Amino acid sequence: MLPYATPHADWRSRSACLDENPELFFPVGTTGPAVTQVDEAKQICSGCEVRAQCLEWALQENQDHGVWGGLSEDERRSLRRRTARARTASGV
Repeated sequence: MLPYATPHADWRSRSACLDENPELFFPVGTTGPAVTQVDEAKQICSGCEVRAQCLEWALQENQDHGVWGGLSEDERRSLRRRTARARTASGV
């Protein structure tokens, strides 16, 4: 399912989404059927053994679209902002 596989991304071969339709993880829009699609994608992520690695990769690679590591686009943006504020507050 996940694009851009590299030898260093062996975690992807263990992802719960490997045999799922990739379009499920990339809904078009933010209302109506897209909300259901995001919920379905998150359900698959919830049982994934490599969820943390997936999310870390998505954050490092600035993936702006889709569900990665169980988080939607908006949730990842919010996480990035909180992380940036925490770094600023701690002086890092």
